[in-house]
Amino acid sequence: MIRISIITITFNAARSLQRTLDSVACQSWPHIEHFIIDGASKDDTVAIAQRYKAQSPHQVLITSEPDKGLYDAMNKGLQRATGDYIVYLNAGDTLHAPDTIETVVSAINSQNITDKSQKPAVVYGDTAITDDDGRFLHLRTHRPPEKLTWRSFKKGMLVCHQAFYARLDIARRFPYNLQYRHSADVDWCIRIMKEADRLGLPLVNTHAVLADFEEGGDTTQHHRASLLERYHVMSTHYGSIQTFLLHCWFVVRAVFQRLLKL
Repeated sequence: MIRISIITITFNAARSLQRTLDSVACQSWPHIEHFIIDGASKDDTVAIAQRYKAQSPHQVLITSEPDKGLYDAMNKGLQRATGDYIVYLNAGDTLHAPDTIETVVSAINSQNITDKSQKPAVVYGDTAITDDDGRFLHLRTHRPPEKLTWRSFKKGMLVCHQAFYARLDIARRFPYNLQYRHSADVDWCIRIMKEADRLGLPLVNTHAVLADFEEGGDTTQHHRASLLERYHVMSTHYGSIQTFLLHCWFVVRAVFQRLLKL
């Protein structure tokens, strides 16, 4: 049976954590391990996690210790996970429905591949944006393409990190690059998809909303720094000239869209 590792990174996340934990606890797919990697929170985050662990039907592992930031903590989860696929679901983010993990597993099994080494490298889907009370606002502006490749992210991060399920044995070869503070997830996804292309492995679209993402996350709060990092990530993977020309087009498109609204 396919086992899914869910990694939740927390730091002083008592306000928003419970909703995330509840969305995992209610999953119909039984083969789930849930790692909560806490950065030595000073609020009730760890106590909330401990209560969840005592009641959850899934395997829950909790650590709380200082780290070097979000992506350092994500690397800890990447190394400790033991499932077949891994996904990151941080405090405030939720799995979209009680059968979300079952939907992901069904997409994997639909390929009818028995050789583990040939199973999909990535399973992906859509993302809903919610307010800080978990209420639906709208689907994410960037929508997942029908057929995802590593080149797809030239147009932006078309698949949200929380809706990107990576095969663990592949993902572990590519730890998050700690030189990035806000956009290492973009780089990580591209590197995994590049490896999938090299190995000839499929990237499977579930055609479903997989995650709810709370508006106002890290990249929203640090928008300018995030954009600069993403530009560097894109230049690294797609070349500086092509990245520059693409961003010129992004600016022209944005201006044109504003003019249409006048």
